Amino acid sequence: MSTCREKKDILITVKTYPTLSTKYLELVCTAGITREGDWIRLYPVPFRMLDQNGKYKKYQWITAEIFKNTEDPRPESYKIYDYNKIVPGSEIVTDASGEWHERRKLVTKQVYRSKTEIIRKARAMEMSLCTFKPEKILEFEYEPVEREWDKKKLAEIEARNRQGDLFAQDKNPFEAVNKLPYKFYYKFRDSEGLESRLMIEDWEIGALFWNCLDRKKSEKEALADVKKKYYDDFALTKDLYLFLGTTREFHLRKSPNPFVIVGVFPPKPVMQPLLF
Repeated sequence: MSTCREKKDILITVKTYPTLSTKYLELVCTAGITREGDWIRLYPVPFRMLDQNGKYKKYQWITAEIFKNTEDPRPESYKIYDYNKIVPGSEIVTDASGEWHERRKLVTKQVYRSKTEIIRKARAMEMSLCTFKPEKILEFEYEPVEREWDKKKLAEIEARNRQGDLFAQDKNPFEAVNKLPYKFYYKFRDSEGLESRLMIEDWEIGALFWNCLDRKKSEKEALADVKKKYYDDFALTKDLYLFLGTTREFHLRKSPNPFVIVGVFPPKPVMQPLLF
């Protein structure tokens, strides 16, 4: 393990939907912004197995010792040295009117608007995480996928879990998170008129789907509610920004577009003062 460690304050802005891991049981890709305004990717993080005192929320500062992930050449990729020593700090909450002034100031220090520019920077290994402002959201789409986790992987994970030697399972018993039976996408246009269709991997969209399904008892109605939130609300009434991140696989393979949507930022539109 690398000994070149540094302690950093990081504002958590991204938590992706959990995926299964035979090594860590389950992983969540976390990302955030330092006080200097730099993006940091923290991976792997077995988030649901963390001690309750170490769990963090979105738009909460954490302090952790991190070191460069030498297995991942993307410039923002780091690992946490000791998961048990994550120190959650203050949260940046919205004000009484629902405005997100402080959050907006921190996450929009550098905003990209050109698909061509972010892909160029990704191919040059200059960047793999960013805040992106679409010119226009064209559509919110979803499609069905496999409904169950890979049985072989799940059996291996359950066998490891029964050993009881990972992340104090007696205190944090592990149960595999439900696999999302759908993938969700935004189709949008950038400042140069180029279109993209990117998958949304934010944990919140998965949680929203399950909550809507629990209320409506109908996948069709749950999907309609998710679309109502992400398109009718976020895309049509909010000043929507997207947090984009590359996947390691497609970044290294130099895919035509290695980015996915790892988070959304939907503040109210900024009202311009009237001029007399």
